Amino acid sequence: MPAKATATMTAPVEWRIGEVAKLTGVTTRTLRYWEELELLQPSSYRASGERLYSATDVARVTRIRNLQELLGFSLAVVRAVLNAGDVDVLDRVRSELKAENLSPSRHRELLDEGIVANDQLLERLDETLARIRSFRDERAAAGERLRDARRELTEAADTPEAPSLTTQ
Repeated sequence: MPAKATATMTAPVEWRIGEVAKLTGVTTRTLRYWEELELLQPSSYRASGERLYSATDVARVTRIRNLQELLGFSLAVVRAVLNAGDVDVLDRVRSELKAENLSPSRHRELLDEGIVANDQLLERLDETLARIRSFRDERAAAGERLRDARRELTEAADTPEAPSLTTQ
């Protein structure tokens, strides 16, 4: 009688909202707010309604924080970047690549898909950074004009007025 193969099934790791907050350095209120804005959705809920987050969800929280803090993106811009689909494709590709027993052809397909999605994301980020650079340059020029005006005002105040030619 042949031996029966047993597959070991391990449940995916899931974190509660407080645990995600501690892991990522954001508050539970922020996580709920992002859920209201549809930036982040828990992977599942317990019967009691408690939110459960997967490793992919935690990575998304970190990504949102980085886009906000490192690049100064507003939540509207963060949503546009994340909802473009490339990030979701990259997350899916990453998850599939971790799976065992991928055929070499499927492995290549996933890598090609990841490369395309990553290149598209980089292109969009470069465009956004160019707009940010342009805005920064405009602000720097405006600041320089303000400094010039201030300098001229100071110089005018420091220069004594020429005496009047009319005498009394």
